[in-house]
Amino acid sequence: MAENSVDKGAVLITGATGGVGSALAELLHSQGFPLFLAGRNAEKLQALGQRLNAPYWVGDLTESLAAQTVVEKCLEHHGQLSGVAHCVGSFVLKPAHLTSDEDWDNTIAINLTSAFRLVRASVKAMKGSGSIALVSSVAARFGLANHEAIGAAKAGIIGLTLSAAATYAARGIRVNCVAPGLVQTPLTQGLTANETSRKISTAMHPVGRLGEPGDVARVLALLLDPQNSWLTGQVIGVDGGMGSLRSTHKV
Repeated sequence: MAENSVDKGAVLITGATGGVGSALAELLHSQGFPLFLAGRNAEKLQALGQRLNAPYWVGDLTESLAAQTVVEKCLEHHGQLSGVAHCVGSFVLKPAHLTSDEDWDNTIAINLTSAFRLVRASVKAMKGSGSIALVSSVAARFGLANHEAIGAAKAGIIGLTLSAAATYAARGIRVNCVAPGLVQTPLTQGLTANETSRKISTAMHPVGRLGEPGDVARVLALLLDPQNSWLTGQVIGVDGGMGSLRSTHKV
């Protein structure tokens, strides 16, 4: 199939100012996709939008009407919506007995509830075909100590992905997700900046290194590409082998 034989429709990226979200925005821009960006950090979002010549919306996806609003704003600018990437997330490392109700509620709201609402709003807006890419975690499929809240939220992302993929396949809407290992972003800096934690985490990945935002962004871009129209209902481990292989690296 020729590279330009499939039209590249508008892609909405939420969490666009995060490490993975911004890497994805840069990559899709270089590939010629029209973009609409969303995030909470107004200053960073404005800078990214200006650099990529992309419209944007500042808001918090944990708010009940935010997902519907950002989809409507995307439609106002581009007239259609072909791809959606939910790159919103949080990073909570606490055992269950130290996890407060507030910790739990925030983790579920940021990671899972916002994803569900974005899927719900997006499938209503997509006409004919489209692709939705969500972000889970290796912690949803591989038991990691002190990951009870985030593991549960990210496991919910996998369940959401599989069910939505089945529901909307007949409408030509594809739903997939990635399950990354530890990626070096501002969100995970508290863990990766500590030399001991960094060494331990690196040793858990069979390839012997931590992830970079581009590692995840490239797979998300593949899932969003309309040429990959036979790819749906997949959970792709972008994790340096952590989720399926036993590491032989020593700390």
